[in-house]
Amino acid sequence: MTTAALSASYEELTFATGRDLHTLLPPGIQREVGHFNVFDMGDLWQGSLRRPPAPYACRSFYKISLAHSRSRTDYADQTIAIEPNMLVFSTPKVPFHWRPVEPQQGHFCLFTAEFLLPVLGGATPDELPLFQTAGYPVFQLTPAEAGRAAVLFAQMQEELASNYAHKYDLLRAYVLELLHLGQKRQPATTLPPAHSAAARLSSRFVELLEQQFPLTTPQQRVQVRTATDYANLLAVHVNHLNKVLKRSTGRTTTDLIGGRVAQEAKVLLQQTDWTLWEIADCLGFVDVAHFSHFFRRYAAVSPGAFRTVVVEPA
Repeated sequence: MTTAALSASYEELTFATGRDLHTLLPPGIQREVGHFNVFDMGDLWQGSLRRPPAPYACRSFYKISLAHSRSRTDYADQTIAIEPNMLVFSTPKVPFHWRPVEPQQGHFCLFTAEFLLPVLGGATPDELPLFQTAGYPVFQLTPAEAGRAAVLFAQMQEELASNYAHKYDLLRAYVLELLHLGQKRQPATTLPPAHSAAARLSSRFVELLEQQFPLTTPQQRVQVRTATDYANLLAVHVNHLNKVLKRSTGRTTTDLIGGRVAQEAKVLLQQTDWTLWEIADCLGFVDVAHFSHFFRRYAAVSPGAFRTVVVEPA
């Protein structure tokens, strides 16, 4: 059993769709905390048949699927039959594998824990009953419920293609509605747990991280740059902060900070004419060489090469 990174999942998606990676990534997602995307199963299943079976693995994201056709899913130590009008919830903590038994129709969205942290009121997705590792993640919907879920997925696709400045806030609302739809199908005795101190700490960390962005002038500068800086502001030990974030998001404090700084760097390289020195300075790097070394870890190319590829016509 392995853990598949988000990048590995996108490799599978590019193969299945025959599309380039940049056409699959949602516009503006680099500005957002966390990651979100939505797909049509019909666009994927033919291509997936030509690819060797994906490993039975834990993924690095949460997934909500609306099935309109039959399939099977290997989930933890059980095989579950999927029938039309079923809603399926997958968590990074449990390995799963989808096995179509007929041409696939339906939709699914995938998202990381960080994406929902701003709207869960201090909770993490793992605290929701739908994503409990010991739970049963498949729910049969009524025709009316299935119709509403299909509308939500259509709205997600429409918003991803739009230029609406707050579309990711709206997408979070659509995901929350799907979560409520699933929770309504659960037994009445299943209650969501109280928000834990760890969940509140995760949410507060995300708030502090996002407060520093976006950067709108070269004179602005990221003030809180390291895991220790954040731990001090949150009045906790850095090891405790790292443990909490690792458990709730699967990533370390340093990686979350670095990922958000890299996202901002990409936006500045794409949308401003600031020099590399100005971008490096406002992001808290001592010089362009350190910034370039950092950027390569997240983008696999230098900042200058990234800017050239983005701005030059194909």
